[in-house]
Amino acid sequence: MTDPIADYLTRIRNGIKANHRVVEIPGSNIKREMTKILFEKGYILNYKFEEAGYQGTIKIALKYHPVSKVPAIRKLVRVSSPGLRSYTGVSNLPRVLNGLGVAIMSTSKGLMTDKEARKQNVGGEVICYVY
Repeated sequence: MTDPIADYLTRIRNGIKANHRVVEIPGSNIKREMTKILFEKGYILNYKFEEAGYQGTIKIALKYHPVSKVPAIRKLVRVSSPGLRSYTGVSNLPRVLNGLGVAIMSTSKGLMTDKEARKQNVGGEVICYVY
């Protein structure tokens, strides 16, 4: 697998399209941090890290509207890829849907959202957009 983060996002997208309640994803430290950010921002219902084998697995409970069954995640877009990294400075931090969405960034202070990066005055690699 050349891009495990793209695989992570694709598994979530496929789970949403198939209306699954739970998605299982091979674990890694960056995927764990991305999962925590998605949970904190209210895009997923719950998550569980299972330590089995070399890397373990992440079980993510997807979030849907209780009446209309519309998923909380409308779109997941991979910005930076292994072939074309996308870095941005503090002055050019992205705003997703004019602040309604979230950009997940990898900075020198760890993984964080674009809003947190603005508060801490750091730039970094833009991993994905979530809205």
